[in-house]
Amino acid sequence: MLKLEVSYRGILLIGLLLLALWAVKELWPVILLVLVSVILMLGLLPYVDAMVRRGIPRGVSVLVLLVLLLAVLIGLFSVMVPAMVEEFGDVRDNLPESAREIEELLDKFGIEVELQDRARDIDWDHLVSGRAAFDFGQRVLTLTLSLITIIVITAYLLADTPRLGSFVSQFIPPNRKDDADHLFDSLTRVVGGYLRGQAITSISISVFTFVLLKIVGVPNALAFAVLAGFADVIPLIGALIATVPPVAAALQESSTQALVVLVCLIAYQQFEDRLLVPRVYGRTLNLPPVIVLIAVLAGAELLGVTGVLLALPLTAAGRVGLDYLIQNRQMLLGQEFGAGGGPDQAAEAANSEA
Repeated sequence: MLKLEVSYRGILLIGLLLLALWAVKELWPVILLVLVSVILMLGLLPYVDAMVRRGIPRGVSVLVLLVLLLAVLIGLFSVMVPAMVEEFGDVRDNLPESAREIEELLDKFGIEVELQDRARDIDWDHLVSGRAAFDFGQRVLTLTLSLITIIVITAYLLADTPRLGSFVSQFIPPNRKDDADHLFDSLTRVVGGYLRGQAITSISISVFTFVLLKIVGVPNALAFAVLAGFADVIPLIGALIATVPPVAAALQESSTQALVVLVCLIAYQQFEDRLLVPRVYGRTLNLPPVIVLIAVLAGAELLGVTGVLLALPLTAAGRVGLDYLIQNRQMLLGQEFGAGGGPDQAAEAANSEA
């Protein structure tokens, strides 16, 4: 027989834990927005502090930085979106002819498929109108509102960082404030490293895509390069997003060009996923390449796209906490055993552990 005895305090703690888990589940969309905002705040904070040290008021520094970022994003989207709409129209109009070219290309390799008839049977009016159009518009609106919310929260966090720091410091013991400052500085450094690493990989794939499409002769090379840079933020799904549109555009020119673009982009994706991403993030986040790869795969399995986006910064933050525990292990052991029997027992426990 197994007999369990739980005190009233234990029942209360279990109830509070279940209530907290339920609250996290219900408030997960809000928690996600706050997490993304905190990541952006930690990454942008050094630049705001640098402007403040130059004598620029904090509010003005935050405003200038966010306006510059928004201007860059709006400029990139203004280059990308009209070209993508134009390319979609061309793909839709020329899809039967493109399907015929694919059939001929596959036939050379002994693969027989019937794509041309299926391309003619596609009802584009049904796909891009009615319920599908409404769902797409709803998703775009939700994403836009989420982005606005993230920008606003990030702005408030950056502007009120000193005040928030003073508020949080009230709950930290005086002998732990130096450690808390060190942890915060480390988090700022690793999150900034994550953002710099993402900028490096996004710029790399954008340059590669632009040069490739220019050499092959695919129109709207700059727009596809910008799309690839944005898609690269999502390591797993981003590869598909960065590859399919330029291949479809190249197919409007010829099947040979489409094949060249497909092979080159797949080769680059393998190079980035296997070599560039682990090395860049491994250096900027101070994480081993294998940990970077495992973190991305685990995040994708647990939370999908959201997990991929949060995997690296959260893993890096966990490493900062682990480093702190390792560095202060002896002190923590001394406090724990010192309460029961003094420093001799603490030293003996540390030696036995070693």
